Amino acid sequence: MTGRDRFLADAAARGLQVELVERAAARSLEEAAGILGISPADIVKSLVIKHRNGSFLFALIPGDRQISWPKLRALVGVNKLSLPSAETAFEATGYERGTITPLGSTTQWPVYADATITGRRISMGAGEHGYSAFVDADALTSALGAVLADISEPN
Repeated sequence: MTGRDRFLADAAARGLQVELVERAAARSLEEAAGILGISPADIVKSLVIKHRNGSFLFALIPGDRQISWPKLRALVGVNKLSLPSAETAFEATGYERGTITPLGSTTQWPVYADATITGRRISMGAGEHGYSAFVDADALTSALGAVLADISEPN
């Protein structure tokens, strides 16, 4: 089963409507936004975050913003979180960087979503290079049981 298949199966199992779009390869988030005809803010990055105890979590951050480590650490209640290597992120999710999504991850980690993604249609990784998925952000966060909070800051 491909990463895209896992993504679609998990979305369907959660009753989540997604629109899968095949697109040309992009070298950056900004380039992907241009290809898709949307703004970088409408692409939500699924970041894999490593907890000091060895577990992981997902942080969903709009493309025009970056993670606020102090805000996320305070929310999670720890003093150390980090971005793992690409290899470790793959081991934790079964997805390569640039395709990562909580949907279909080989392990279901907790999801924290920046509150600025709510109320709109967003694009996100779909488990395989060359594809993007469009989804209603509110339906996504509800289906994932995500914690919505202010966890980002402008780039």
